[in-house]
Amino acid sequence: MPELSPSDAAKDAAARAAVALVQDGMRLGLGTGSTAVFMVHRLAERVRAEGLRLRCAATSRATCDLAGQLGLRIEELDEIGWLDLTIDGADEIDPDLNLIKGGGGAHLREKITAAASDRMVVIADPGKVVETLGAFHLPVEVIPFGLEVTRVHIQRLLDSAGLSQRPMLLRQRDGAVFRTDEDNVILDLSLDCIGDPALLARGLCAIPGVVEHGLFLNMCQLALIGSPDGSVIELTRIEGVA
Repeated sequence: MPELSPSDAAKDAAARAAVALVQDGMRLGLGTGSTAVFMVHRLAERVRAEGLRLRCAATSRATCDLAGQLGLRIEELDEIGWLDLTIDGADEIDPDLNLIKGGGGAHLREKITAAASDRMVVIADPGKVVETLGAFHLPVEVIPFGLEVTRVHIQRLLDSAGLSQRPMLLRQRDGAVFRTDEDNVILDLSLDCIGDPALLARGLCAIPGVVEHGLFLNMCQLALIGSPDGSVIELTRIEGVA
């Protein structure tokens, strides 16, 4: 295996620590993104080495494909019914373990999966830990019908919250409009600093046409932050703290 870059070594360390939490017989949610790729690989290694019996649900087609290639059995979330643990990455993590997710465009399925889990554990490198959410763009998945009207509603919300200084961009990939696994599109909000994530989340959820946003509030119980030297720092959320 080639030597990992410092960033990848940190992601791999976090992934190893998370996979160590997995027990035989568990029902797992498998996240999406660059850090989750390391987790899926490490999980497959444990399954091969120890014969773990797991039921796994994937949060994206990409994760489903990778897991299948590595020998992990993937089932539909509804077939499993409820999960013991979901392991996923994050684009930003604040001190209360509130998150911005969706850089990979899978935050709708990721949020559904996390909400159907007894526990959500996030894995990340140190660069994802921030004091205040918002430097990373906030993805908002919207249906294509009425896109421009939905954009107007979002802009009005941002104006009222004093968050309209930076552009709102329709996500592109390879020269074309990016489509999610649900065939929706994503508006990326460049906000710099979100002073009241809960207020913004409520406002976005109230807009017709908005399917889901990338604010994951009060959902993560544990964040494992890997370092290039292989060490891992555990960040925990105090229950009841908003």
